[in-house]
Amino acid sequence: QLSLLVLLLGIPSARSQDANAFPHPGESSQPPPRACPPRCSCPLDDTVDCEGLDLELFPDNITKAAQHLSLQNNQLLEIPYNELSRLSNLKTLNLHNNLISSEGLPDEAFESLSALQYIYLANNKNNRITWVPRGALSRQQKLRELYLQNNNLSDTGIDPSTFSKLKSLEYLDLSNNQLEEVPAGLPPGIVILHLGRNRIRHLPAERLSQVRGLQYLLLQNNELAAGGVHRDAFLRLRALHTLHLYNNRLERVPAGLPRRVRSLMLLHNRIGAIGPDDFATTYALTELNLSYNRLYSARLHRLAFRKLRQLQTLDLAGNHLTLLPAGLPASLQVLKLQKNQLNTLGPESLVGMNGLKELHLAHNRLRIGSIAPGTWQEILGLKVR
Repeated sequence: QLSLLVLLLGIPSARSQDANAFPHPGESSQPPPRACPPRCSCPLDDTVDCEGLDLELFPDNITKAAQHLSLQNNQLLEIPYNELSRLSNLKTLNLHNNLISSEGLPDEAFESLSALQYIYLANNKNNRITWVPRGALSRQQKLRELYLQNNNLSDTGIDPSTFSKLKSLEYLDLSNNQLEEVPAGLPPGIVILHLGRNRIRHLPAERLSQVRGLQYLLLQNNELAAGGVHRDAFLRLRALHTLHLYNNRLERVPAGLPRRVRSLMLLHNRIGAIGPDDFATTYALTELNLSYNRLYSARLHRLAFRKLRQLQTLDLAGNHLTLLPAGLPASLQVLKLQKNQLNTLGPESLVGMNGLKELHLAHNRLRIGSIAPGTWQEILGLKVR
């Protein structure tokens, strides 16, 4: 559920204290009721809430002073340009979960809404929005968030000009569409880019080069293989600290990972080996998830994690490991190894890991006799699971 941004615009000035300020007999002291569309609510002069009313037609009688309009969870088929164009003060427009198709969204739909900051268009026409008309967003210089997830957008439904004018855009959600490439022409100020659940197979060198302020890049549930990720794809993303690449087709750790990334999600891929330099440049990593891949102890290099001196959480669950990995950093606090094939554990395996707080070992091949005496004695704060 999406909530409207409600702005408190000030307190009315006090009434004058002279005699004319007081109502005459028979007059009401209450202010006149606000104009508000039937069945909708208007809690503030600038806010119109028509959510969840099963409306089939765009409501009339919306005040021109409206800055925040919610029409989510209705049955709207189209947005009439003449109705929307007069609402030039709109900052938030929520059209989430209606039946609007591409044909029901005129090319010039948002042309006059130059103050618009937030547009919610997800879940429309049973996920059938296939394209964004050229120039439809060109005047939304103040737009900060744009939600187009859960539709049927393909690469042909957007072009390099679709988002290029959105100089203030910080959040773009294109998840659960039919994209095969990262869109070109992304504005440089984007902080969060959500592209999960598409069909993206390639990440070329220059496609993300202009979004240098990007902090969150979400590419999970796509079709990326390691060969499809260019080694310079992340080269200019110096602010990136969260990278989701889980549920793809990666056979190895991609080269050229962002140097300052702190959270790296690589679970549910096909990674079968980790070499000594796969994480050699990711010094800032605090969380690394490699669970449910195809890792064997023999193919996990003893120096694989040697430079991750800030790593706090390492998840290796659901692989084929028979030994505790060597060379784990002293900074580690949480180590997840459940659902592997560990059959022995001794104190030498945990040397230098005095800060370890959680060690998850469920569903392995360990028995009471296979855990050597004194294994836990140096790790006073450890919780064994």
